[in-house]
Amino acid sequence: LADQFIKSNRGGAEELRTFVNTFLGETWQDRGEAPAWEPLMRRRETYTIGTVPAGGLFLTCGVDVQRDRLVFEIVAWGRGKESWSVDYGVIPGDSADLTSPAWAQIDALLHRSFRHAHGVDLTIRMLAVDSGYNTQTVYGWARRYPMSRVIAVKGVPSGGVLIGAPAPIEFTDRGRWLRRGYKVWSVCGPVAKNELYGWLRLEEPLVPPYPPGYCHFPEWGEDYFRELTAEQLVPTKTRRGFVRMEWSLIPGRRNEVLDSRVYARAAASVLGLDRFQERDWLALEAAVGPTPIATPQRELAERPFTQRPPPPS
Repeated sequence: LADQFIKSNRGGAEELRTFVNTFLGETWQDRGEAPAWEPLMRRRETYTIGTVPAGGLFLTCGVDVQRDRLVFEIVAWGRGKESWSVDYGVIPGDSADLTSPAWAQIDALLHRSFRHAHGVDLTIRMLAVDSGYNTQTVYGWARRYPMSRVIAVKGVPSGGVLIGAPAPIEFTDRGRWLRRGYKVWSVCGPVAKNELYGWLRLEEPLVPPYPPGYCHFPEWGEDYFRELTAEQLVPTKTRRGFVRMEWSLIPGRRNEVLDSRVYARAAASVLGLDRFQERDWLALEAAVGPTPIATPQRELAERPFTQRPPPPS
């Protein structure tokens, strides 16, 4: 039992949850508080934005759709689900208009190359775009690409897995599903956010290796970290008088970066991140070159907080 605990603890929050529920027969208790954004900002690292550090082996992208802007984040994933924020941005434009320059810039992201620390160029292997707003427009854009490269996702408030089976959205004139029609993937926000917040609470080690799930960030401004930690679990009473925990936006915050990160995680799950075996990691490492022993890259000196320009209202 002790050996299993050690193995589960090394595997990250989800494996530890399974251990507590299955082996101990106890209920997993999620912490309701959002991680503080200030410590995350203080441990920023100095790798160049738009480049992939040595441990990153493949890239995914998440796109959150708002009425007048698109918010994206590109994430590099490595062994143990360690991750690096590679790039993110806010693209103003009418998301309901497929001819908007905003969608053209997302097209450009899919064709863009990101230089890896070993000198090779990586591209985004899968992009997940939110279809909860301007749904038909999103479907129209996503259909331009094969579902092996771009998927439309929709957040759901409950479920036992991070991402569900793809559901068909196209039907014949007789009401039957089109076998080869377009599909949308459901993403369970609570599962994804519980996992992410567990990773964000991990302590930075004095020397490598980093714990499984550890998240690395370049020198993003204050707005990024405030949005990444913009939700928390709060008790809510149901109509029948029961109390349940629900994710709620902290007053005065935006959560678009958080949603983008969740969608990037969902894309990694579809690619098989949660099922990778040693041979899969070896194949990815062979494509980029051997991974050297990393050293913490954050600067010890205090950095001034920088902010991005606010998005259009």
